[in-house]
Amino acid sequence: MITFNHFNFNVLDLERSLRFYAEALNLHPVREKNAADGSFKLVFLGDEANTPFSLELTWLRDRKEPYNLGELEYHLAFVTDEYDALYKKHKEMGIVCFENPAMGIYFIHDPDGYWIEMIPVRD
Repeated sequence: MITFNHFNFNVLDLERSLRFYAEALNLHPVREKNAADGSFKLVFLGDEANTPFSLELTWLRDRKEPYNLGELEYHLAFVTDEYDALYKKHKEMGIVCFENPAMGIYFIHDPDGYWIEMIPVRD
């Protein structure tokens, strides 16, 4: 058997990213790993439902330039039963980067430019 475990985003400013994910998506650290020499830090974020899947944020001490995210042909997706309220909050935060009303979804971007899809619970 194979199951999903986590997905990684590399971030330039770990504290800024932690604040963003807490405010925008209510994701919080569930575990961390620190390099003995301080060269990197991994923080795994979990959701409110305590699902086994997590988002790993990787911070590299010596990284100074933004990551090249290519054409962003990939993304992380969340399903929510609070779609309308989150949409309003994300608009107010200025982080909605793409909307597809025909599909009933929208995307937000995090401080490093990663795209995150928001999907309403469907009946």
